[in-house]
Amino acid sequence: MKLSKKLSLLRKRRWRIRKKINGTAERPRLALHFSNKNIIAQCIDDTKGFTLLHVSSLKSKELKANINSAKSLGLSVAGKAKDLGIKTVVFDRSGRLYHGGVKSFADAAREGGLQF
Repeated sequence: MKLSKKLSLLRKRRWRIRKKINGTAERPRLALHFSNKNIIAQCIDDTKGFTLLHVSSLKSKELKANINSAKSLGLSVAGKAKDLGIKTVVFDRSGRLYHGGVKSFADAAREGGLQF
């Protein structure tokens, strides 16, 4: 199956970012994934290959892949991370440009108390 040029560029950008970003137990990687309909965020410890925290808009009918949902998910990630004792994270935008939903998610997570 042949990839479109846009998808192959996104994949190359994602690989280039992932070479530089690595999460640990003290400072996990906050990976963000936008699909056409939903948003998924995970805090990952890459040394053990273990997901510490998972938040998504899959179970909620009100939350979709837009800016307002990204804000509410950013706040919920920050709240759950505080409960687990996570204060700082490494932000992985998964090859996406830092604007729109990605920017609103990051700003909301910072408002909630996460540092990155």
